[in-house]
Amino acid sequence: MSAGTDRSRRLSAIPPLALALTALAGPPALAQPTGRPIYEGAGGDPRISVSQPESTSQASGGYVRSIEPSLGPFGDPLGWRPLLKERGIEYSLTYIAETLGNPVGGIRQGAIVEDRLNLRLNLDLQRLAGWDGATVHANAYFIHGTGLSRYYVGNLLATSVIEALPSSRLYVLWLDQQLFEGQLGIRIGQQAADTEFFVSQTATLFVNSTFGWPAITGLDLPSGGPAYPLASPAIRAKYVPGNGFSLQAGLYNGDPAGANRPGDDPEAQRLDRTGTNFRTRDPALVVAEATYAFNTETDAKSLPGDITLGGWQHFGRFESLRIDNTGLSLADPNSTGIGRPLRGNAGIYAVYDQTLYRETGKDDEGLGFFVRAAWSPTRSSLVSAYLDAGLAYKGLFPGRDDDTLGLSLAHARLSDDARRSDIDTIILTGTAMPRRRAETVIEATYQAVVVPGFTVQPDVQLILHPGGGIANPRDPEGRRVRNAAVLGLRATVQY
Repeated sequence: MSAGTDRSRRLSAIPPLALALTALAGPPALAQPTGRPIYEGAGGDPRISVSQPESTSQASGGYVRSIEPSLGPFGDPLGWRPLLKERGIEYSLTYIAETLGNPVGGIRQGAIVEDRLNLRLNLDLQRLAGWDGATVHANAYFIHGTGLSRYYVGNLLATSVIEALPSSRLYVLWLDQQLFEGQLGIRIGQQAADTEFFVSQTATLFVNSTFGWPAITGLDLPSGGPAYPLASPAIRAKYVPGNGFSLQAGLYNGDPAGANRPGDDPEAQRLDRTGTNFRTRDPALVVAEATYAFNTETDAKSLPGDITLGGWQHFGRFESLRIDNTGLSLADPNSTGIGRPLRGNAGIYAVYDQTLYRETGKDDEGLGFFVRAAWSPTRSSLVSAYLDAGLAYKGLFPGRDDDTLGLSLAHARLSDDARRSDIDTIILTGTAMPRRRAETVIEATYQAVVVPGFTVQPDVQLILHPGGGIANPRDPEGRRVRNAAVLGLRATVQY
């Protein structure tokens, strides 16, 4: 009996229900069964950051290794995984559990435990149905716990990437078609912009949410934009002509959950509890960017890096943060309380990712640097300017080649209209209150690899001017929310 015939008989012996349930678990997230990881960059781009970490909670992902080899016979006890892969079905899961607390500052002090299970599925339609260059991808989240930012710190730049309301939800579901030998990719279906746009590979190490989908887009766009935990129907085109250049643009339904429309509950995550609203009639959001990656060849004499320039334009209606629909200040006692209608929201951004030092004879150990900047001139924006930057070193300590140490900073400046509305309130009501200006976060983190596919990550954050400097609602004297120190510990398992 041939090996091929034996494999076919073993696969056909898998019960249909079991086969379906196994497939629903999701695809292996770019992992090798043994050995070193595949060098794939976050955001689906060539890997240029020598310090991209072993694991990340950010939606843009990157290369990972599976814990499967460390589990021995329990890693794949029925031997289905390679058999399914031969048929074009790949699945994986990532489980993240963490505890965070703010012993100092914030609205009040406390601690939380939260976790997230991420199931992924990839279907290679070439193997399954003979459809050349086509892939189906699905991603689902099972989210539990309480968010530290929402209930304790009161800040804008959420302390954790995985913070969200408890739910079981579909995240993305799309079909990707590769054309012209992979130079052009067309993707259609429910998608998230944070998986491909505005991505820094080095920044994927950090725990604070702003180092994934940055606060300027998360706070300015309806429902936070098409980003975790909400995605939106979209079509995306990516062109890779070669020589390090790539161009991509996405056309998204501009409001994943409909939170900017009048209703009893404006919380976007409650308006789309399962990720299956599939809204298609909201005004559009367009995101586009161009990237140049340099020194990515294996024989390059200089260190790799990339530069990205991009922007977004939302074509919907927004409300003024300061003026009502009759021309009065929203703080005026005679105001209608309804903001003046404004058209659109837009911004531009730039990303620079650079490997600064690579250890001799190593291709994935060394020091990386990133910086991202964005500006939104539209009067509908809560955040008008944003900047983050950081350093990460992989393999700094002897014998800990896969561990990554990082330090980062992010700053979000509130718009002129947001700050002037606070001045209006003070003048027109005679109420003494703090004036909002900006929020800053400083984060230090260390990701330790216990075994390939299993990491532990202690984390420290300092939140300066939570909420931009808002008054503490629990303080009878209305003083500012105090600067907060956040301590945390995260564990991640990838399979």
